[in-house]
Amino acid sequence: MTFETLTCTIADHVLTITLSRPEQLNTFTAAMMNELIAAFDGADADDDVRAIVVTGSGRAFCAGADLSQGGQTFDYAQRSDRPDKAASPRRDDGSIDWSHESVRDGGGRVALRIFESKKPVIAAINGAAVGIGATMLLPMDVRIASDNARFGFVFARRGITPEACSSWFLPRIVGISRALEWTCTGRIFPAREALAGNLVSNVVAPDALLPAAHALAREIADNAAPVSVALTRQMMWRMLGADHPMEAHKIDSRSIYARGAMADAKEGVGAFLEKRPAQFTDKVSTDMPAFYPWWRERPYV
Repeated sequence: MTFETLTCTIADHVLTITLSRPEQLNTFTAAMMNELIAAFDGADADDDVRAIVVTGSGRAFCAGADLSQGGQTFDYAQRSDRPDKAASPRRDDGSIDWSHESVRDGGGRVALRIFESKKPVIAAINGAAVGIGATMLLPMDVRIASDNARFGFVFARRGITPEACSSWFLPRIVGISRALEWTCTGRIFPAREALAGNLVSNVVAPDALLPAAHALAREIADNAAPVSVALTRQMMWRMLGADHPMEAHKIDSRSIYARGAMADAKEGVGAFLEKRPAQFTDKVSTDMPAFYPWWRERPYV
C-alpha cells in the first residue's frame, strides 16, 4: 500500500510502520487516522507479517493532533476533514445523539484497531509522544523509548480530556495514581520517568532504538507460531476486564484443545525433541480456531 502520512516496509516477516510527516512532527490528522487503520487491516490479512514495529520519522514520534485548524481543532462539527462530515449527530429538536457515529473520537478508532490486531505490536518511540502520540501507544504490546523521547498526556492543558480509549488503557498499564497524575497535570515528562512508571519497558540510546525493536520483533517472528501469538495477544488483553479466573480457564481450555490438534503443535514438539528450529505452517488468515473471536461483537454505543 502507498500512503501519504505513513511509510510501510516489510522485511524478515516484520512490518515497520513509520509515521511520516517529519516537518509537522508527525502530528495526527484524519488522513493519518484512516491510513493507520488501513495499515493494520493490511497487516492482519498478510501472513508474511508476523510482528509490527511502529515508529516516527525525524525528531518526533507524534507530537499530538495537528493544530493547523486552530480553535476548531477539537470541534468536530466545524472540522472539514472528518471522515463522517456529511453526517450530523443533531436530532430534529437540536439535541445531540451521543451514540451517533460522527461523535466518535478519531484517536479511539485507531486505538481500537490496534487493540484488535492479530499481530503483536512494538512501539519504537524516537522522540516526542504527546497527546494522541502518547495515547496511541497504549494498545501496543511493548513500548521501547529512545532516551531523548518525551511524553505528555496534555489534554487538560488544551481544555479537553484524554481520548483514544486511554481512560481504559492507561490505569491498567501504569496504575490509577500515576495515570491521574500524568493526565491531570498534563505535564511533559522524560523517558526515564516513563520507564519508572512502567509506560515503557526499556530506554535505549537513539541509534539503538530501531535495532532493539526489530530484534524483539524478529524474536517473535522467527520462533513463535503466528496463530498462537494472535490468540495469546487477545487472551491477555481481553482477560484484563474479566471478573473471575474462570473466564481465563474457559478460553485457555478452548485454545489448548483447538491448537493441540493442529499441525503447529506437532511441529513445535517435534522441533524441540529434534533440536531444530520449528517451521510453523498454520496461518492467521485461515487457521484461527472456530471459537475466535470468542467475545461478542458490540456496536459502538
